Amino acid sequence: MIDGPAGRLEVLLNEPKSTARAIAIFAHPHPQLGGTMHNKVVYQSAKTLAQIGCATLRFNFRGVGKSDGSYDEGRGEMQDFRAAVDWATTQYPGISVWAAGFSFGAWVALSAGTSDDRVAMLMGIAPPTHYDLTEFQHSEKPKFLIHGEADELIPLQGIWKLYGKLQEPKELVVIDAADHLFDGKVSEVGDAIEDLLGDFEL
Repeated sequence: MIDGPAGRLEVLLNEPKSTARAIAIFAHPHPQLGGTMHNKVVYQSAKTLAQIGCATLRFNFRGVGKSDGSYDEGRGEMQDFRAAVDWATTQYPGISVWAAGFSFGAWVALSAGTSDDRVAMLMGIAPPTHYDLTEFQHSEKPKFLIHGEADELIPLQGIWKLYGKLQEPKELVVIDAADHLFDGKVSEVGDAIEDLLGDFEL
């Protein structure tokens, strides 16, 4: 448990076997649609990031699991993310900070990470294009997107449109035949993260 703006936040920390080269803060899908830090995509992503040398902090938004508070339509969840960054940068001073998330969590991570000078890299898995990502579009930080070709909630066409508006540097990986939850394709999300970030350096 760590201190958050609405009380305590429940967290899990995945650490690499050697000295961490970065600390990634990873946000989960929508709290009102069953999203938690135990989501299989979030779990696989944290596991992969640890394998490539990153410490990864995943946490439950306010009102989820053992975290205090209640859903706040994104505003409070942005504050929760910043609180997680506060804790991570205290525990891991002097190393690169990455902001990442899946679905609703991608929107939170990309938005909060864009405006936080401590964050050096932004990664979104199936980011919701119907949410406001205007600031993210203008960010000059490295940006990485992973999306399912057959995403039924966030059509790939919208992701390509978003990607076209992004500043460099940027990369997009499309996972063949994957739906929004990456059913049967979760390991491919891990592969994509390793391909994108395994050798990534600022």
